[in-house]
Amino acid sequence: MAAYIIRRVFGALVLLLVVSAVTFAIFFLVPRLGGQTADQLATQYVGKDANPESVAAIKKNLGFDQPIYTQYWHFIKALFVGADYKFGPDATHCGAPCFGYSFKSHVEVWPQLTERIPVSFSLAVGAAVIWLIFGVTTGVVSALRKGSPIDRVSMFIALAGVSLPIFFTGQILSAVFVYEIPVWDSIEYVPFTQNPAEWAWHLLLPWISLAFLFSALYARLTRAGMLETMGEDYIRTARAKGLKESTVVTRHGLRAALTPIVTIFGMDFGTLVGTAVLTETVFSLQGIGAYSVQSIRDNDLPIVMGVTLVAAFFIVFCNLVVDLVYAAIDPRVRYS
Repeated sequence: MAAYIIRRVFGALVLLLVVSAVTFAIFFLVPRLGGQTADQLATQYVGKDANPESVAAIKKNLGFDQPIYTQYWHFIKALFVGADYKFGPDATHCGAPCFGYSFKSHVEVWPQLTERIPVSFSLAVGAAVIWLIFGVTTGVVSALRKGSPIDRVSMFIALAGVSLPIFFTGQILSAVFVYEIPVWDSIEYVPFTQNPAEWAWHLLLPWISLAFLFSALYARLTRAGMLETMGEDYIRTARAKGLKESTVVTRHGLRAALTPIVTIFGMDFGTLVGTAVLTETVFSLQGIGAYSVQSIRDNDLPIVMGVTLVAAFFIVFCNLVVDLVYAAIDPRVRYS
């Protein structure tokens, strides 16, 4: 088991390094291959009031006049030891981990991200709990009652959930429960450490909106997996041995059907933390998804790059957790 964990952790670290290199190449190498000069790249970081002096300073600070591999080394080094940036006569130190410095808004990227990560993480955690409970439960019940009215109604709701986009359901829920029937006076983020009850209450509507789509997907996937698993020979053997039906379903049927659920959950959760753009926009939540959209509109490339790397980290980390959960569910995976 220890060797398996070491292999997976090492693989995750290598993958993070590859992701950082690819992300850096997209923002710094590809534009150069497309014909942009170092001055043109530096101009994008200055803002509207660009002048030759500020462009030259940015070009020197960000190393646009250096080879691409040197620029990448400085970027990786800044993540661990920080970096110093100069803007005119003033010098700014970007502490580790330094994901860059926005010369347009004159702020470090990492502190801005740390303020918004709890919002996106809270949104993803609450929605994940809801869609796992309702999605998996609905899928199991539908599989065990195949062809019954419960099965048909559940799959109809699941089909509706898959078909309706998040921005539609979010706006409908907001219009009904915030404006028409004011159950919520407003939707705003309250830190968990400040008031856990208010934190959950204000995020409940975004959770339901986001979980509706994923619950439908997980219900359909769980139902398909349970129908396949419950027809296997070892399930009939377990029943022939006199095991309780609840034991057969939970310990034998559901455990085998959870493998694809774990796979997509790791991907969905990791992606959702960094890219819940629609839900954050509909409910005006200031997470990193909404922050990335605003940064793209402002053409603030250091922030866009920082958001991309943070989102990639969550995806890689969640996939690492999925690999470890695989080993707990199916011991055969440890020796693969």
